[in-house]
Amino acid sequence: MICAILVAAGTGTRSGLADGKQMTSLAGEPMLAHTLRAFEECPAIDAIVIVCYAERVEECRERVVKGTGARKVVAVVAGGSTRTRSVAAGLEVTPQGCDVVVVHDGARPLIESSTIREAVGSLESLGADGVVVGHPVVDTLKSVGADGRVIATVDRAGLWVAQTPQVFRASELRSAHRRAETQGSDATDDAALVEADGGSIVMLEGPRWNFKVTLAEDIEAADALLLRRKREGGAA
Repeated sequence: MICAILVAAGTGTRSGLADGKQMTSLAGEPMLAHTLRAFEECPAIDAIVIVCYAERVEECRERVVKGTGARKVVAVVAGGSTRTRSVAAGLEVTPQGCDVVVVHDGARPLIESSTIREAVGSLESLGADGVVVGHPVVDTLKSVGADGRVIATVDRAGLWVAQTPQVFRASELRSAHRRAETQGSDATDDAALVEADGGSIVMLEGPRWNFKVTLAEDIEAADALLLRRKREGGAA
């Protein structure tokens, strides 16, 4: 069984939406609804767990799950104080028999079912413990001091931007989270936890527009792209 955990417990501070950005409207629907629909429509996904802002659990069930008619959602739970703790909360309620876990940021509403399907398929074909969707860095990178002065220009060869979805063997992801809990450690993504636990991670190149909505201008860009998709008849 393949289970997806949609992490949507952020408070949206950087976006200027202090009560959480996941419910902000994009192309006429809550942001999280677009994300959920891609996983609901992906044949590779059997079950979905949503981890959301604690005060919006019921709203998520009503506006997002019922609003999209999603049938694969098995639980909507409150997130923790960090991303790592939020994913751990999702892991606790994944169904018995789940042997592959797909973790995705709820604030990446432009994800498509085809990318999810490819990432899941790559886990087995590449023989890794985890697969991370992302893309190579194309911009020039600078190391900058606290005063804004450039310290060095960083060689971008071999550097990638890590996004989500991130697909893991469930046993490896659970082991990594147990280790993180024991050590009191945290990370900005689950691949870092699996790496620290000795797991092997492979990058899979995905579309560059699969960005995370973080700032106000990201909301405008995502809204425009989703509206264009609707006009063009959706995406596979």
